[in-house]
Amino acid sequence: MKLENKKVAILATDGFEKSELFEPLEALRNEGATVHIISDTDGDIKSWDETDWGESIAVDKKVVSANESDYNALVLPGGVINPDKLRTNETALDFIRKFFSSGKPVAAICHAPWLLISAGVIKGREVTSYHSIKDDVINAGGKWVDKKVVVDQGLVTSRNPNDLPAFCDKLIEEVREGKHEEQHV
Repeated sequence: MKLENKKVAILATDGFEKSELFEPLEALRNEGATVHIISDTDGDIKSWDETDWGESIAVDKKVVSANESDYNALVLPGGVINPDKLRTNETALDFIRKFFSSGKPVAAICHAPWLLISAGVIKGREVTSYHSIKDDVINAGGKWVDKKVVVDQGLVTSRNPNDLPAFCDKLIEEVREGKHEEQHV
């Protein structure tokens, strides 16, 4: 079953890890989903590509005017800069919380679980992340595990770009499944 009737939001800003946005974007579009890039800014946002700035992508909508109700799922790419900037943006954090409140799938990779921590939605959940934020996850009440992909009631997490194939597969599976009643704030 393809994802033709599904809309997915990718929340990112300057400094997102290039592969962690573009690979899920391509995987979702290949399945027929409509995908919007949501950001805290207008215009284009620039990726981080391993050791320097990389490819940019056009923003479809600012987070201040985005509604969770318009989307079936949310993707949070990592990189260090991207989630560090967004986790101090209360509008972005509220956007994330609404996906949990409505039970919709959320996928976060690498350093993106910082956003889950700041949104207050990680406590009691089994998650993985980039190894350097393991203590942050644990201190926020998350159950950190070292696996390439972890799914906990619609929340998909992965460690780094090497895990993208498994991350994208589980993301697509969760979008197909839809809402999870146990997914909540």
